[in-house]
Amino acid sequence: MTYVNHLPPLNRQFVAHFGEMGSRWGINRTVGQMYALIFLSPRPLNADEIAEALEFSRSNVSMGLKELQSWRLVKLSHQPGDRREYFEAPKDVWEIFRVLAEERRRREIEPTLSMLRMALLEAPTSDEERHAQERMRDMHELIDRLMTWFDDVQRLAPETAMQLMGMGTAVTRVLEFKDRLTGKGAAAKDKGV
Repeated sequence: MTYVNHLPPLNRQFVAHFGEMGSRWGINRTVGQMYALIFLSPRPLNADEIAEALEFSRSNVSMGLKELQSWRLVKLSHQPGDRREYFEAPKDVWEIFRVLAEERRRREIEPTLSMLRMALLEAPTSDEERHAQERMRDMHELIDRLMTWFDDVQRLAPETAMQLMGMGTAVTRVLEFKDRLTGKGAAAKDKGV
């Protein structure tokens, strides 16, 4: 039996989980399952193999593959002597994370930043609008700072980024020590931050 004709139990569990999580990530269940199958496959798969392995209709698979391509999560390839299109996930999980983060930023964060910038350019006409604008300014500053940090992390080599993530608690302790020395930690607590 081939890989797609008989998924091992561990693979089935992973595919089912990605289907369940898909709706929480903003994609539908079938697209999540398709991506999990492609991600785990030791070789590129064509649409017929995906449909057969997951027992989905061919049209559902075609639509799902288009969505995965629009997210840049699968790469299209061709096999010698075969006219069908084959799909595979990038091998490097760091690359997958980077692409997902870029797409989320483009689809969700950039429109929000744009809206906030426009709202901050408006002249408030009431105390309620001044209050709302101040809250929006805080949100814009946080998102903008996170995106600047994200850009910096994106430029790091994957190995360096992994080291940085592994330093999480050490960095936190250094920053807390710096705040105690400068008295900034107490001021931030007093402000409710």
